[in-house]
Amino acid sequence: MQNDHRVYEKAFKIEAVRLVQTSGKSISQVAKDLGIPDSNLCRWCQDHEERGEQAFVGSGHQTAQEEEIRHLKRELDLVRKAA
Repeated sequence: MQNDHRVYEKAFKIEAVRLVQTSGKSISQVAKDLGIPDSNLCRWCQDHEERGEQAFVGSGHQTAQEEEIRHLKRELDLVRKAA
């Protein structure tokens, strides 16, 4: 079975979101025009709305807040195991 997972560049995602915001077209139409799943574009629009410039950090690249949460969860897990 093939893995059809595609990776899109941050600039492409930003441009796709900009097209949704400025073209007057629906998310579905912009996605169709770009040849991408509309679920991806919908998710990108939500991420961009919620995180602005912090959106689309990429695989393995966490925001400072995400890194802190990961660190605190790891620390809590260690404390629970020691108790």
